[in-house]
Amino acid sequence: MKVALVHDYLKEYGGAERVLEALHELYPKAPVFTTVYLPSYLGPHRERFRDWNIRTSWLQYIPFKQKLISPLRLLTPWVFKQFDFSDYDVVIVSATGAYFPNTIPTTPHPGPLPQGERGKRKVVHICYCHTPPRYLYGFATAREWKKNIFFRILGAVANHILRLVDFEASKNVDYYIANSEEVAGRIRKFYRRDSTVIYPPVDIASPMSSSRKRGSEILDQVENDEKGYFLAGGRLARPKHIDLIVRACLPDEASAKSGREPIRLKVFGKSFAGYGDELKSQIANRKSQIEFLGEVTDEEKWELMSGAKAYINASEDEDFGILPVEAMAAGTPVIAYRSGGVKETVVDGETGLFFDELTEESLKNAMKKLEKMEFNAKSCWKRAELFSKEQFMKQIEAFLISKA
Repeated sequence: MKVALVHDYLKEYGGAERVLEALHELYPKAPVFTTVYLPSYLGPHRERFRDWNIRTSWLQYIPFKQKLISPLRLLTPWVFKQFDFSDYDVVIVSATGAYFPNTIPTTPHPGPLPQGERGKRKVVHICYCHTPPRYLYGFATAREWKKNIFFRILGAVANHILRLVDFEASKNVDYYIANSEEVAGRIRKFYRRDSTVIYPPVDIASPMSSSRKRGSEILDQVENDEKGYFLAGGRLARPKHIDLIVRACLPDEASAKSGREPIRLKVFGKSFAGYGDELKSQIANRKSQIEFLGEVTDEEKWELMSGAKAYINASEDEDFGILPVEAMAAGTPVIAYRSGGVKETVVDGETGLFFDELTEESLKNAMKKLEKMEFNAKSCWKRAELFSKEQFMKQIEAFLISKA
């Protein structure tokens, strides 16, 4: 079975790219078709893709393409049609919700078929959907393009056209895989299609040693460590509401008068669309204990998570949310806004706590409540184990065998 992989673009490393990486590990000979590949923007993760067979579109040769990722989406329905998949049996599209990769051609093999393959149907088109495009269907996005009235009007017209394109592209898919029940609901609503839920892969093994100890083997040490800070981070974009987390950890007048120590918060991750600078401006001239660490390696991230009181997730309409699961794999409870896919992973009162409003008060109440509770690190890890990379690869392989 000849497999090809398709991905929107390769410029960042997040949950969608982890899925692509696991798919490539499962099918190492499969080439990866994508619009543009920008390894210099992948930071400490660029080595992951070094030896891959990555095939880019003609957009790779456009000057300043790194700054045009967003407007290039207008061209991508046509760009993906230019790839040739006639030599493959199965094409797996990793659709992040940024571009329109489901417009790929999956026509029947040209010319006479080898003996025994007569009557073979078109290439099987499977879409692993991280989400339908958020900007088309009213979900929070990283860019605040609606602030400008001109862009708001232009965007409304463009989005109407792109919704039609997206819906037509959805008809090309033979089988949908959703990364959560949350996304499966969106696929039903916007595409009128059923899907199979296969949760994305989470590496629940500790990268802190060459032996790659399983999380369960190191949690005794984690439980005995003093945890003195809260943690937030990932891709620093507006729908993640890191600004809310920062405000909740800034010292107020009452805490200053009482002499209480400011709340310690560490924030990691790569900034998107200038959001990181906005976050740093919040703590200017404030006597806080908030640190911005920038992009970190997997080893550094594991160390941060295993040493935190809790990982705070304030994402709005989260598609799935790999980072909360990674935190649980490190034995750390999660404080999460009750929205989206995180409701499927965090167990309220057992592996973390939910807060119900995107307000400082709601989040602070959850943080105070967590301080008074005890969470079992091994229970957190056991929950994370349900979303392991091994589970993902086993389910994907079984799905392809049944459908291809």
